[in-house]
Amino acid sequence: MSVLDSFSLAGRIAVVTGGAGPQFGSSISEALAEAGATVVVASRDLDNNRRFVAGLNEQGLDTYPEALDITSTESIDNLKKRVMDRFGRVDVLVNSAVVGRGGGFDEQTPDYWAASAQGNMVGLFALCKAFVPAMADQGGGSLINISSIYGVVANDPGLYEETGMKQPPDYTFVKGGMINFTRYIANYYGKQGVRANCICPGGYYNEQPGPFVQKYEHRVPLGRMLNNEDLKGAVVFLASDASRYVTGVSLMVDGGWTAL
Repeated sequence: MSVLDSFSLAGRIAVVTGGAGPQFGSSISEALAEAGATVVVASRDLDNNRRFVAGLNEQGLDTYPEALDITSTESIDNLKKRVMDRFGRVDVLVNSAVVGRGGGFDEQTPDYWAASAQGNMVGLFALCKAFVPAMADQGGGSLINISSIYGVVANDPGLYEETGMKQPPDYTFVKGGMINFTRYIANYYGKQGVRANCICPGGYYNEQPGPFVQKYEHRVPLGRMLNNEDLKGAVVFLASDASRYVTGVSLMVDGGWTAL
């Protein structure tokens, strides 16, 4: 096998949660499909999901829309059943979906944290519980969790001055825990052929206020914010045999932010 062949995902079944989302999810689904995988795009908004999948299929890619609410264990179990009934296996699981977040430390409440945890923590666990043992039973697979630079380092409050923006504390809590949970899965299932890794993206450009963008781009070594194309190579690498001896790592896709 040539090194380029090792990046191929031909014949593999991938599930991407939040797979039609404009931030990360859509580009992850597209990248896996472009690498040859059959991709199950699982998102809460099924109508939007169907439109997104139709566009990919028009390009000759092999994708399927599925409904998923990560706050509901019943929805997660139903997704697993539909995937296994249709394809009989799953080779790649990418956890990209998140429950909406907002508000700073002063605004968030214990009730908000409980709601956030139901999706972002319980949902993550339930998805891994549903799909990872099936990977182990078939002899291997790749789990990829989408964390954040703010799962590794603290946020910089100076970025948010004069912007009206605030960094939600539950986001940092969830993303930090995700990284260590990924390490747990890597160790627990490694000898059964399952690899588990995180991708930690940097700040994603989403038309934020000018002062924020300027300060962020001045601070980051590569001089710009992240865009959807920046994650594609990383997710295909971790999903494919090109990373067959890589597990338990957090791959920083942050333009050098955490190198400072």
